[in-house]
Amino acid sequence: MTTSSGNSQTEQPLARGERVGLRMWQGEQPGTDKDTHASPYETVGYVLQGRAELTVNGQTQTLAEGDSYLVPAGAPHTYRILETFSALEATSPPAEQ
Repeated sequence: MTTSSGNSQTEQPLARGERVGLRMWQGEQPGTDKDTHASPYETVGYVLQGRAELTVNGQTQTLAEGDSYLVPAGAPHTYRILETFSALEATSPPAEQ
């Protein structure tokens, strides 16, 4: 399990194959904002708990428990946590862990 410094946010790798990886983000706290960045892998996610704003290619959506999302490979994106947030994510190819 990877734990970020400075808060209780954790990234837990769950499974990894040659073409896809699965991870869980747990306990991301309000005020956790990411700088805009692009990843070399596609991400699909499912919100388990909380709320966040996800901005992909300049379009913002509010995510809540039960919502799913997609971040295409190479797409500029950022997020802002509104309520303590947990999500499952699959990445293809697998994200480096």
